[in-house]
Amino acid sequence: MPSIAIVTGASSGLGRELVRRIDSGAAGPVDEIWVVARRAERLDALVRTCTLTVRPFCLDLTDPVSFDLLESALRETPAARVALLVNNAGAGSFGDFAGIAREETSRMLSLLVRAPVELIYRTLPFMRPGSRILNVSSVAAFIPQPRLALYSAAKRFVLDLSRSLDAELGVAGIHVTALCPKFMRTEFLDDPGDGRAAARMTAIGFERVDRVADAALRAVRAGRALCIPSPDMKALYAVSHVAPYRAALAAERLLGIL
Repeated sequence: MPSIAIVTGASSGLGRELVRRIDSGAAGPVDEIWVVARRAERLDALVRTCTLTVRPFCLDLTDPVSFDLLESALRETPAARVALLVNNAGAGSFGDFAGIAREETSRMLSLLVRAPVELIYRTLPFMRPGSRILNVSSVAAFIPQPRLALYSAAKRFVLDLSRSLDAELGVAGIHVTALCPKFMRTEFLDDPGDGRAAARMTAIGFERVDRVADAALRAVRAGRALCIPSPDMKALYAVSHVAPYRAALAAERLLGIL
């Protein structure tokens, strides 16, 4: 009965760091890691750095066929058990909603909303008590964000979905963790769309990818529903529950974030 960890967006940034830590045992014992990303050469390079069996899937998760292929691979693996699912693949564009190309909004919705739902749905039949799901949300989920409207709304969806599913599945011994980091210095910001909006929003500072990965996997092993690695963002999360949205928006404008 192979125990499998599945990681999307695995070819760079946080996904790659999580794979490396899963390979070293930071997520608990697994037999195989299935890594999903669009760039075959990046996946091949990742495979060569790992000691566990790593199975690469060069897939674009905006294509619904991708989910069928992953589900088929699980069904074709005798007695497969999914120990960990990491929904990390994502995309985002800064700027006014009306100025973002329709194709880009469709891509964001596919990666940030549909992909996690589909992958959870397809892998749940292969999970057992002790299995875990890690959904990468964002601190952008705490407060609606003008000029990052669709991204922040989608990440709020991921946050709320994760917490609801953790309550539902916890009785079966399966826990879901929502990870809410600040921005990290990854390829996510290589093509941000509106560069000025991105620069203002990233003024809150950056987190180190390795530290976020470590915090995430500690939370996963503990079965915690929410992981906010940065102390200042924990404070923001608390404030977001008591401060009216208009006040929060005014504070962001005062700080030059919007």
